[in-house]
Amino acid sequence: MYPDFITSISNNIVIACKPCPKRGKRRGKLMPEGKEIEVFNHGQMIRDFTYIDDIVESLFRVINKIASPSKSFNKSTPDPYISSVPYRLFNIGNSNPIPLMHYINALEKALGVKAKKRFMPMQPGDVPETAANTSLLENWIGFKPSTSVEEGIANFVSWYRSFYKLQDDQFK
Repeated sequence: MYPDFITSISNNIVIACKPCPKRGKRRGKLMPEGKEIEVFNHGQMIRDFTYIDDIVESLFRVINKIASPSKSFNKSTPDPYISSVPYRLFNIGNSNPIPLMHYINALEKALGVKAKKRFMPMQPGDVPETAANTSLLENWIGFKPSTSVEEGIANFVSWYRSFYKLQDDQFK
């Protein structure tokens, strides 16, 4: 599990980053085991999935760049993203929202397994669509997370098989 916010405090400088949905192994593990995956809002969701290597690269660059006070801060019309103190807030995301079913289809293709889907209603407190505006991050560190869902999932499946020493047709 990744934290919702990642903070770096160094020399009294605070940088907070919020990674957007991460691609991980939960669904990728359940599918080949033949277990059902829950698909909320009957699959009618759009998410901005972010590959873990892109998150790590972004964090590495952010941590190695010292925040400075904003020269454009105005006390009479404050903006929560800028300040007279040295801090920055960033979203970390791919900035390429896709339908949840596209993500699940990419997992099915990479795993060679058809998912057993249990379509569920929307979860309380959830929203049908999310997307990361990462322009501040891109301008600050000169990097834009851009790994496609297909590439990220293929990398994950390859890593998983290698790490657990599995054959292509053996995932359990």
